[in-house]
Amino acid sequence: MERGKIVIGSRGSRLALIQAEYVAVELRAACPDKEFEIKKIVTGGDRNRSIQLGNINSIGIFTKELEEALLDKRIDLAVHSLKDMPTIIPEQLCLAGVLERSDPRDVLITRGERLDELKAGSRIGTGSPRRSIQLSTYRPDLVARNIRGNIETRLKKIQSGEVDGVILAAAAMIRLGWEKRITQYLSVDDFLPSAGQGVIGIEIRQSDDDINGLVSQINSFPTWQCAIAERVFLNTLGGGCRAPIAALAALDGEQLHLDGMVASSDGTKMLRSSRKGGLNSAEETGRDLAQELLGIGAAKLLEGAAVN
Repeated sequence: MERGKIVIGSRGSRLALIQAEYVAVELRAACPDKEFEIKKIVTGGDRNRSIQLGNINSIGIFTKELEEALLDKRIDLAVHSLKDMPTIIPEQLCLAGVLERSDPRDVLITRGERLDELKAGSRIGTGSPRRSIQLSTYRPDLVARNIRGNIETRLKKIQSGEVDGVILAAAAMIRLGWEKRITQYLSVDDFLPSAGQGVIGIEIRQSDDDINGLVSQINSFPTWQCAIAERVFLNTLGGGCRAPIAALAALDGEQLHLDGMVASSDGTKMLRSSRKGGLNSAEETGRDLAQELLGIGAAKLLEGAAVN
């Protein structure tokens, strides 16, 4: 490939740069003759820490500037936490690959108490409507507090006493090397994660065959199948990150199992179901499960989320 340094775009947070370095390491191993550089891009989500992540205006706040840098050819590929990447992206761009998934679960961090041990009225911080609703379903006597900021900021809120605990993604804590600070891994039976949680996604220009060829060498096929099922499920529902939607796919031999959830914005109603499909029918499985939930009332729940 006749090009110089290949530029990898990333948000500037510690976690984002760690994830970008994961991609760089994989690419360097696959293409030792190429030079790769990571370039920091400041996104709207980094600039505006006050915007509510459940608000329609928050869709794409962590990806828009990275996509603009791709379109302007300031970078050659963009690295995202896949759960932050909207299912609808600019026509000239595409999701080209994913790295092997890390632990997709949510985790609880407290001063030592597990979820069942926390006193009634304990304050649990999260910026996710999905987590807040599942928390209120599991422990209605706890108080979900909306918080923003990077992971370090959220953890400091426990030390300062602003909250009694926080719920975060296991993958983030693991990648930051903070596994020992995790109090409890939360079961997906009670806390189904966001679509794409634990997955690092790589976005490129659709017309860039050279970069597509490089990324294809590090794409994890099992994770790709699961990610596609989850994203098609999300896209078919049309909810985006403004609605409390969760999805998790897993491979079992030659079968793909997809679990999905939709809740009302106030958390009073929740629909959940699952579906199995073939290893190579990820899109169909995601679409079928979404249509099943739409058929039993999800459309009304999503309408309410859109209005709110």
